[in-house]
Amino acid sequence: MNPSMTEIEYTNLQELERGEFLAILNEDKIRKHLVTHEQFNDESLADWIASKISVDATRGCKVRGIRINGAVAGWCGIQFENDSYELAIVLNEAYWGIGIRVFKDLMIWASELGHRTVVLHLFNTRPEYKFLTKMASRVYESTMFGQKYTSYELKVPNSRQQ
Repeated sequence: MNPSMTEIEYTNLQELERGEFLAILNEDKIRKHLVTHEQFNDESLADWIASKISVDATRGCKVRGIRINGAVAGWCGIQFENDSYELAIVLNEAYWGIGIRVFKDLMIWASELGHRTVVLHLFNTRPEYKFLTKMASRVYESTMFGQKYTSYELKVPNSRQQ
């Protein structure tokens, strides 16, 4: 897939086709990079979506589903966790190549929401990303839910609150 020829659509989570979304969230290659949790079923997915809708309604936060050329590809957002606004990007493996474009869109949203900094926590199974290290005002190891992460504190360009 050529990422530059890809149409990315951000939508409300509840508008995503549930079966496709469930399959993505339960995919082993994706789960190994996320907080350990039970596989989703229809009921737990509905509860999780409801919790993310609540996050989306919170000041300073934004959570969206992602469609690529019409297909369900994952979700992303800015959410308040552990005393900071954090970025989240979860993509079906077939769409990992567009992660940087989604990241750039999240940084635009962070600016529009008036954030000065945001944090991206990557599970320690992930390689170091040089572009993130260069952008980060601080890189540190953090522990959440008993698991270790590399955390990148990122300055938001053109923030309204400068």
